[in-house]
Amino acid sequence: MAILFVIALCAPPLWAGSLSLSRQEQLAHLITQDCGSCHGLNLTGGLGRAITPEALKGRTVEGLQTIVLDGIPGTAMPSWRPLLSETEAKWIAAYLLEVNE
Repeated sequence: MAILFVIALCAPPLWAGSLSLSRQEQLAHLITQDCGSCHGLNLTGGLGRAITPEALKGRTVEGLQTIVLDGIPGTAMPSWRPLLSETEAKWIAAYLLEVNE
């Protein structure tokens, strides 16, 4: 039983998809550095609104994925589509909703 618990703790979350652990670490760093430059280093708001799990309540992974990929026209939120794949944007959206608490 203890072995199953350890395996469950070490398994990547389901939303991690096919991203390597290294790429997940890079994306987590991107969130802190790049997202944090507008949304605040603690993601509690700055130039852009807060993107903490609490602030994002009611949002979906798919909706946030679209915002990450396409930005928000008329705002400072840029499109990351040239730099991120759909899988990577989905990982970021899920991370913001579920992990970064």
